[in-house]
Amino acid sequence: MVTGNVAQVVELAQVDASMLGLVGGKAAGLGELIGAGFRVPGGFCVTTRAHATGELPEREVLDAYARLGGDRVAVRSSATAEDLADASFAGQQDTFLNVSGEQELLSAIRRCWDSLHSERAVAYREANGFDGDVRMAVVVQRMVDAKVAGVLFTANPLTGTRSEMVVDAAPGLGDVVVDGSVIADHYVLDGTAPRTDGCLDRDQLDALREAGSRVQESFGAPQDVEWAIDQDGELWLLQSRAVTTLFPLPPQTDDLRAYFEMGHMQGMTRPFTPAGMSAMTHGAKLWMDSAGLSGGAFGDAMGIVPIGGRLFMDFSDLLRNKRFRSRMPQMMEVYGPRNVEIVQRLLTDPRFAPTTGGLPFPVGPLLKKSLVVVPKAKFELIRTLAFPDAARDRAFRTTEKLRHQAQAPEFADSAQRLRFAEEVQRDFMTASEVIWPLFVGIIVGQVPKSLLKGIATSSELDTVLGGLPHNVTTEMDLALWRLTTRLGQAERELLSSTPPAELTARYQAGELRDIGLDDFLARYGHRAPAEVDVGVARWAEEPTQIFATIAGYLRITDPEQAPDRRFEQAAARAEAAIDELFERARRKRPVRAHLARFCMRRARRLTGLRELGKFAWLYSLQSMRQQLLLIGEDLSGRGLLEQAGDVMFLNLDEIRAAVGGKDQRALASERKALHNREVRRRVVPIAVLSDGTDLEATAPAEAAADGAMTGLGAAPGKVTGPARVVHDPSDARIEPGEILVATSTDPGWTPLFMTAAGLVTETGSPMAHGPTVAREYGIPAVICVRNATTEITTGQVITVDATAGTVTPG
Repeated sequence: MVTGNVAQVVELAQVDASMLGLVGGKAAGLGELIGAGFRVPGGFCVTTRAHATGELPEREVLDAYARLGGDRVAVRSSATAEDLADASFAGQQDTFLNVSGEQELLSAIRRCWDSLHSERAVAYREANGFDGDVRMAVVVQRMVDAKVAGVLFTANPLTGTRSEMVVDAAPGLGDVVVDGSVIADHYVLDGTAPRTDGCLDRDQLDALREAGSRVQESFGAPQDVEWAIDQDGELWLLQSRAVTTLFPLPPQTDDLRAYFEMGHMQGMTRPFTPAGMSAMTHGAKLWMDSAGLSGGAFGDAMGIVPIGGRLFMDFSDLLRNKRFRSRMPQMMEVYGPRNVEIVQRLLTDPRFAPTTGGLPFPVGPLLKKSLVVVPKAKFELIRTLAFPDAARDRAFRTTEKLRHQAQAPEFADSAQRLRFAEEVQRDFMTASEVIWPLFVGIIVGQVPKSLLKGIATSSELDTVLGGLPHNVTTEMDLALWRLTTRLGQAERELLSSTPPAELTARYQAGELRDIGLDDFLARYGHRAPAEVDVGVARWAEEPTQIFATIAGYLRITDPEQAPDRRFEQAAARAEAAIDELFERARRKRPVRAHLARFCMRRARRLTGLRELGKFAWLYSLQSMRQQLLLIGEDLSGRGLLEQAGDVMFLNLDEIRAAVGGKDQRALASERKALHNREVRRRVVPIAVLSDGTDLEATAPAEAAADGAMTGLGAAPGKVTGPARVVHDPSDARIEPGEILVATSTDPGWTPLFMTAAGLVTETGSPMAHGPTVAREYGIPAVICVRNATTEITTGQVITVDATAGTVTPG
């Protein structure tokens, strides 16, 4: 029992969630269940204070055991980092069932203490970011004489569907269900009549569903509940913890909606900071307004819906539109084959039957805008195709103009800085001199696929786009390579042997001789991985990744593997492919052959500009970031934020409220914790319904021949080599000949391509940044390979075959 300040043993009936630090996660959850009126086996908790002393209070424990009747008990760990909202620690510490007798009880408690430091528990804490002090309490409960037992999930943990509960059950104790040692009876409770041919009858399933609803309502989140039904038919709850693997729900809506993850198109599968997402939606609104498209099927912000910090788009209205729904599969091809397959299934789903017709945008504003845009588009198409070099020069001049326009003047206060931050993207959103040439370049690069259908393969046409000139991302990577080749011997030794983080610290302290990095960062320092998020530090602020990449470049010893040489070879192959495809086509279709050659040559002069739009946009995002950080300094100085960087965990409206005097410390702290939790999430669904259903998880399993993983070939070629699985490029190093395996990539990853022999990603599109740069470097790439980063391990030899679209072990 609790006695003053020395609470070493406490009855479960006295426990609640406020005592987490004293009793640990499991005991806190049980105490909440008891307080809410659920039937929970009686018991007590040996608190963290006992564990902190290292001395087991045997007399108090045995007295509490005697009050339970001295019969069989279950002894379970209850660490302070266990059964939390963001980490369950399921099975990481020990549980002992049917413990009987005083000495066996004391031994079981000590063994629970020891399990805190087991190899698996330590590894789990490290993987989930628990770096602080973790303490152990131990729960002791009366054993239930179970007739049947198991686990209840109040939301479907496999599909994420919140309207379904899942029950796994087996006769006897539930530990066999939890540890997977038996094939349990499986029930999905979705409101229809459940199966009754297992160990549970209809009344028992109804009781579990009713209890699950009450537990979820009590805790305010989906729960993983261990339960048992005794010999008298009474239902007991043995444990309840949050289902930590569920992807967050979309915003609540009145009807069923379908959302598709679009962040991977920018290589952005990690969560946006709240400020970053707010900047993205604000920029989308500026563009929608300028295009006259606001208020239609995509709302006012291009249909962007933040879910779990990720950028999703709502395509529900288009799926239900009689005029446009049939075009959706083709529209989704740019986002990859996985998205196409999901759309095709949704078109047969009666819940997305056509209900509307007409245009998905306001007709009046759209027609008015088209009177200007259509003639302009025709003019730009003709002008760009006729004079590609002049169009390209205009695009680069405009980019330089945008850089100057994004530079902020001196401001008197944070209110002025915020107004500038909100408006700085507007110039880019209307910068047609940048957009038209790259748009024409992309189109003209796709035309040969139709003209040479049946004559040239997709792989051959991809070769034509290898080694493209005028690509700012390629030029950036080659600039870093040239910097590396100019290093002296002492510098090479220093940069190859010193940890990148240490080099960054020395560089920022002015302790490194300039190796040309100042000039590189002056040109490219506004870039970084996940660079479309203003909450992410730029290379100019944090060049650790640049030092890591230089160290990787220094390991290249084969001249044929030098990045500039590989780029030249890709360009030579492209030019040769144009001539060969022209001669091949000329014999069958001479007119088409000449037109295709014209388009291929124009593509090589224009398509490299596809990276320029984002490059130009990043100037405004960098400037916005700088102003928000200055606002953060002001707010932290006024006591409205704990530190300046916390401003990135507020959206623009919340920042405005803070500038007006509202204390946002608690909100920013909560948002930061949520963001850090989402950063650790490794799997992000590519499409979800508004009820939480992961649409890919409900698809039939694909059979891959000979153990091959299937995807989409995005850069031609075939290569075999050891894999290097990378989740964060900031301190990663790719050895020459290794194959980079990642969830997704953006331009901030591309310096790693210089040493990579191939690329495999879980998401992406052939037109996304990573595959585009891979083609230019002549690196075979297969994208949209589901679960690549979990099924492939670093060092494993794999074969990447872009023609077949497969990744095969060995």
